Amino acid sequence: MKCTPLNQALCGTAVPVSALYSQKSCGVGEFSDLIPFADFCKKAGLRIIQLLPVNDTGTDSSPYNALSAFALHPLYICLDDIPEAHTFKTEIKKIRIAFEPHTPGERFRYRDILHEKNVLLHAVFNKSEKQIIADSQTGELAEWIEANPWIIEYAVFKNIKRQNYHASWKDWKECVGMRSPSTAKITAAWNDPVLKREHLFYAWVQMHLHKQLLKAVTYCADNGILVKGDIPILMNEDSVEVWAHPEYFRSDLRAGSPPDGDNPTGQNWGFPIYNWVNLKATGYRWWKDRLARASQYYHAFRLDHILGFFRIWAIPKGEMTGLLGKPIPYSEITIEDLKKAGFSEDRIRWMAEPHINTDIVQNAVNGDYLYAHGLLRKVADRIGTEELWLFKAGIQSESGLHRRGLPAKVETALRKKWTDRMLVKAGKDLHGNTVYTAAYLYRNTTAWRTLSEDEQRRFSLLVEEKETEQNKLWAAQAEDILSELCTFVDMQPCAEDLGAKPAALPEVLEKLQILSLRVFRWERRWAEPCCPFIPLQDYPKAAVAVTSVHDSSTMRGWWEQELSYTDMLSFFDALLIDGEMRTALCPIEGEKPAYTADLAAALLSALVKVPSIFAIFPIQDWLGLMIDELHTVKAQDERINIPGTVSESNWTYRLPLPIETLSKNKELTKRLRNITSLRHIGQTD
Repeated sequence: MKCTPLNQALCGTAVPVSALYSQKSCGVGEFSDLIPFADFCKKAGLRIIQLLPVNDTGTDSSPYNALSAFALHPLYICLDDIPEAHTFKTEIKKIRIAFEPHTPGERFRYRDILHEKNVLLHAVFNKSEKQIIADSQTGELAEWIEANPWIIEYAVFKNIKRQNYHASWKDWKECVGMRSPSTAKITAAWNDPVLKREHLFYAWVQMHLHKQLLKAVTYCADNGILVKGDIPILMNEDSVEVWAHPEYFRSDLRAGSPPDGDNPTGQNWGFPIYNWVNLKATGYRWWKDRLARASQYYHAFRLDHILGFFRIWAIPKGEMTGLLGKPIPYSEITIEDLKKAGFSEDRIRWMAEPHINTDIVQNAVNGDYLYAHGLLRKVADRIGTEELWLFKAGIQSESGLHRRGLPAKVETALRKKWTDRMLVKAGKDLHGNTVYTAAYLYRNTTAWRTLSEDEQRRFSLLVEEKETEQNKLWAAQAEDILSELCTFVDMQPCAEDLGAKPAALPEVLEKLQILSLRVFRWERRWAEPCCPFIPLQDYPKAAVAVTSVHDSSTMRGWWEQELSYTDMLSFFDALLIDGEMRTALCPIEGEKPAYTADLAAALLSALVKVPSIFAIFPIQDWLGLMIDELHTVKAQDERINIPGTVSESNWTYRLPLPIETLSKNKELTKRLRNITSLRHIGQTD
């Protein structure tokens, strides 16, 4: 694909493929819809289209919950563009009519559309079965299968999953012998003449998905528009890769994030972490193959949660929160370290094992002392004759505690106590001795509060020493992995580096020429009084600047629901909006104005001048320019995802109008071009 070089300051938009809505699509965005969308972007002066991940996620609408790192999502196939489907025009039209939106802002029905598309795909395949099977032996399909060997594992996996009503591979009742298959066993299943037909169906669908996406992105490139993909760092446990290559993963640990202001107990994402030792032994071949696949379609890629390449927050399987996680890699705290710091074995046990006071349970059962003792004996051992208990050795996690069948109030109290520890067991050393890491919130624990000031000082110094060592480990790991991956493909790497950043992150990103991510609303001088917004001119060139992300509110939602009047003034300062313009936008002193098309235009016109090489704003924020025409669409209707929630509205956002209608809106495209043409004003080389 040929396109504009990536060393120019460009302006673009972010949109999920599923959100694209054209007169041709069947209820959900399809790869072919990128073609008319590219026409719209060209008219508007938008030179980059950033997508969310497009891999198969099965029955889950989240694009970050993939069943495969290589297979594309059947949801995005354009039925009209499949040659074998030319006799199914009536059936395709029925699907289109059944799922077309009735009002702007209406969400699409993910599972229903996916089901109907799959039913029709099977019907098309069945009708052309002989031709397709012949093609798989000597024709185009045969060549495609040979060029894409990953399809073997994927097709076998999907077929067994279908037989088991989409259950996780760990719960398969049919084909039980395929729960932990060898490569030879998977290959034998692929070649089984009885199953071959079903396997070829998945290969045939994937070939057409590849052809449609490649055609669309080639069209974008031919029209001077870059396409930026999104590579999730983690894989679903119920995925082809974890099933077929368990050696690349550590299923005893789950990835997540440590506690922060929005998540006081941290997050447990439920994904297994990577076994980087085994991956490195292969030269990171699986990761390289994954990026090579993506490079067929993209000019740039967003590397999701790049902090995880430095260190991943690893949570023991069975824990429900992120409180008892640890960074991997980590610098271990040994018993010898603790003794050198002046802590006795009793003191170490006090810091490492939660001590339960009887009254914690007694208060949860209305003061019944005997009942409290009876419940405690189920999960803990008493320390002598004290009203103090330690959890039984057989309880290894919050899930283990849950399985004891305690009353809800008691379980809640004990789960809180379970995480009340300064030291988290991290494993064993070469001599079989337990090693630890410091709990992320060790200063909030009961044990910490009972230490003397001198003990607190000594422990803090030990933690600081280990953190210094860890930062070196994180930098070394990230540079080793990312230098291998980012130089392997000809795509511009862009980091999603939100969160608690390792100290070495800026240096590693600069060295490897990876663009950082800057979200305007979060770029503030947090250590200064009132936390002023960082002036736009101070943004780095090697960055992707954005108005909002898929996990946040839109710019309109932020303005209406989250931004205070004082912060608004600080934001205006950062954008150099002052004088007559500020008075025009905010005519009533002390009152934040309503979010209008004119206000959106003023903000976008300022933000687009950011010095960062890419300014990529979500399509919803650009469409704020026609908010007056779309008055029935509320800010919450524009949001893509609300983290930590499970809802049918998550990930099912759809454009409020067909792409063709937007493209024909001369006033909209004129306003967009007027703003995007400002991109180079004030920019320096």
